[in-house]
Amino acid sequence: MGFIKAFAGAIGGAFADQWKDFVTPPSGVAPTAALFPGVAQGQNAGRGANVKGSQNIITNGSKLLVPEGFGLLTMQDGQITGFIAEPGGYEWRSDDINSQSIFAGDGIVSPLITMSWERFKFGGQPGSQQLVIYVNLKEIPNNRFGTQSEIYWDDAYLGAQVGAITRGTYTLRIIDPILFAKQFVPLTYLQAGAPAFDFSDFDNDAASQLFNEVVSSLSAAFSNYTNDPSKGNRITRIQGDAIGFAQSMSAAVEEGYRWSSDRGLTIVKVALQAIEYDADTRALLSDVKKADALSGTRGNSFLQQSVARGMQAAGENPNGGGAGMAFMGMGMNAAGQALGGLQQPTGQQQPYQQTPPPPAPPAPASAGSAAPAGDDLATKLGQLKNLFDQGLITQEDYDAAKAKALGL
Repeated sequence: MGFIKAFAGAIGGAFADQWKDFVTPPSGVAPTAALFPGVAQGQNAGRGANVKGSQNIITNGSKLLVPEGFGLLTMQDGQITGFIAEPGGYEWRSDDINSQSIFAGDGIVSPLITMSWERFKFGGQPGSQQLVIYVNLKEIPNNRFGTQSEIYWDDAYLGAQVGAITRGTYTLRIIDPILFAKQFVPLTYLQAGAPAFDFSDFDNDAASQLFNEVVSSLSAAFSNYTNDPSKGNRITRIQGDAIGFAQSMSAAVEEGYRWSSDRGLTIVKVALQAIEYDADTRALLSDVKKADALSGTRGNSFLQQSVARGMQAAGENPNGGGAGMAFMGMGMNAAGQALGGLQQPTGQQQPYQQTPPPPAPPAPASAGSAAPAGDDLATKLGQLKNLFDQGLITQEDYDAAKAKALGL
């Protein structure tokens, strides 16, 4: 009785598996899913009769649909047997006896008898397993990373070690689907009824491993970016350069963990959502910004204004008297030398015109000396009046010098 039941089950399964399949991707696949099994469409709007065929057996003549941006792996008994990289519809052909079909021109009697005998030996079940697995070949987005504490690297432009806490996202692409499936994807995702391999699923140990490797490579990635002499990059450019920093991160990950050569993966773009520098780095960046603001033409202009303000303040000192006038003469001369040494860009600014120092006040006449002659006296008094009108001497200085000039 057991023999008859087994044989009857084998015959029923063999007949049911004569119908062709139509295999498509499942609906509702997340954009972060990298690998997921195909689904056989038994019926569509009430049409189709392949509703009793064995699971994980693909009948000869079945159609496999490959959408844009995806590849398709076929597996039999745990081994990869084929890969399709171009979108379109394909027909399945296999020499496996379980895939033989009278509807695919494989005959009538011979395939049924042989298939039934093979299934009889396995209790009516097919002695093989055939799987269709889709691979996402697009940029896979929204892979997150972040640091809980500061990471540090040497920055060539700042000339010091800098540190920051950072977080962001990156996109990656599967560049070798066969290497990816054979070397990295766990068996859980390569068998019948497997869930989708999703990079954003932190219950996925393989995806968690990638996250940890990216975080461990961040210091090297920042160092690669800011210390590349051919690019002259600064730390402040990183957040706006998604591709340039991605190249640095990909190089750091490849050097440390060999993603492309061992796993068939590569990082495409990186978006840094935030960089929070430590206190020392913030202070250093502030100093660099000030230095940048005072460099070149802007720095020359700022220095000129500073010197001019200093000379004006010294000249307006009401308590300086003759000492103030002497300081003014020295200050004007020193300022002229300093400003004359500044580099003036051609065609941008007029060179500084050095103002000659004011004439020194007349030496006091010795006691008993005669008053100067008429022309000399008028000239001397005119000079004193000019100094007084310009505010370079006080009223007291002017009156005293005038009295001495007149011999009073």
